[in-house]
Amino acid sequence: MAYRFLMKTWLVFLLCFADLMPASLAAAEAAPKKVYVLPIRDDIMPPLVYVIRRGVKEAMEAKADVLIIDMETDGGRVDITEEIIEILNQFKGETVTYVNRKAFSAGAFISFATQKIFMAPQSVIGAAAPIMLSPGGGGIEAMPDTVEAKMSSAISALVRANAQKNGHNVEVADAMVKKTKELKIDGKVLNEKGQILTLTDHEAAQEYGTPPKPLLSAGTIESFDALLETLNLSDAQVTRILPTGVEQLGTWINAVSPILLIIGVIGCYIEFKTPGFGLPGIIGIIAFSIYFLGGYIAGLSGAEWIAVFILGIVLLALEIFFYPGTIFLGLTGAVFVLVSLVMVMVDMYPGAPKIPTMPQLNAPLQELGIALFVSTVIILLIMRYFPRTHLYGAMASNAASGVRSDFQIQQKQIARAGQVGVAISTLSPGGKAQFGDEIIDVISLGDMISKGQKVKIVGNSGTGAIVEIAG
Repeated sequence: MAYRFLMKTWLVFLLCFADLMPASLAAAEAAPKKVYVLPIRDDIMPPLVYVIRRGVKEAMEAKADVLIIDMETDGGRVDITEEIIEILNQFKGETVTYVNRKAFSAGAFISFATQKIFMAPQSVIGAAAPIMLSPGGGGIEAMPDTVEAKMSSAISALVRANAQKNGHNVEVADAMVKKTKELKIDGKVLNEKGQILTLTDHEAAQEYGTPPKPLLSAGTIESFDALLETLNLSDAQVTRILPTGVEQLGTWINAVSPILLIIGVIGCYIEFKTPGFGLPGIIGIIAFSIYFLGGYIAGLSGAEWIAVFILGIVLLALEIFFYPGTIFLGLTGAVFVLVSLVMVMVDMYPGAPKIPTMPQLNAPLQELGIALFVSTVIILLIMRYFPRTHLYGAMASNAASGVRSDFQIQQKQIARAGQVGVAISTLSPGGKAQFGDEIIDVISLGDMISKGQKVKIVGNSGTGAIVEIAG
């Protein structure tokens, strides 16, 4: 009986599941495909990298099916083009270029990095040979033959690799870069030696070979809507990525990011060395904030690394001002700060491993290393000379009371000389000690002094005092 009951229950379950299957399959079939459209409508310069990166990451997070490049450009910088191609290669779905009117030079390079190329009527693609602008940007200069040959060879290899990967005619790609390349297909010379190949939409769609295959373009399409129809995406959910206007700001910020790091480090150092909170701390915070803003605009990082940085600063402050000598707080805070400063500039993509690779870390680590080296040199100079300046005295006296003069501070320091007190925190080497009813900032001569030990004032440092263990 139990066996029959179990069999009956299992059959009922299967029938119910069978009733649900068509509905679930229909729902899956009804879900529209997702298309993301990235505009390349200007010269290919650094701000465009931020737009493309943002668009590709949004498409990956949305699990988009197709990425379409809406292309109309005269070209641009080769280094920026390489960066854009690397970003596009992160997308694992279908990639398409629609040459809306023209894809010259770097625009042609990027087109070869997509799986399909379509062209609008009267559009053109090609003329991808490298050129050199005059220093003032006033025109084009002739390159020495050796330099031109080296650049053409390198760029040609890049374009050929992408063309081969995406099933485009490698010979066509080569002829668009090299003047020395003759393009001859089916006995017809399509590009003579000494010329750079440029194709109209009609020429790019001509078929050659056996079996016949389009030279480059998969077809001439009247409009973007017609393109979607050709790709069977008429009912797709289309998202267009548009420039926000802050990409240029991000370019400027990232160009000076090492300087921002230096200003931030020095500002925070001076703030920790002077009583109260004042201008150096404000400048340091602003510099770090702008640095993180640059990474955010560039599409490299989110707000999570800003939170890690703030947590690191809080831990360092706890170590310095409240629990000196604990070491763990300060060490953890320093690690959090350093990691956040690096990771904010690491280019991470949805679905990629969370641990960055060395190629991803190279540029941020190099930038941080330069900034820390320069900051260390400047801080050593500050330690040696700044406490002797009138500016330091003014900052310290204003922070301490707002009214006391340098003369009054000096008189008080003279009166303190030789006083014996008690360390009320571990001095490692900085901390606090109590002399009578007065608690002041002190720094030991180098040795760590435990909390509760007697100390003697043997000198002065800013508004604080230098101490040693009392004999």
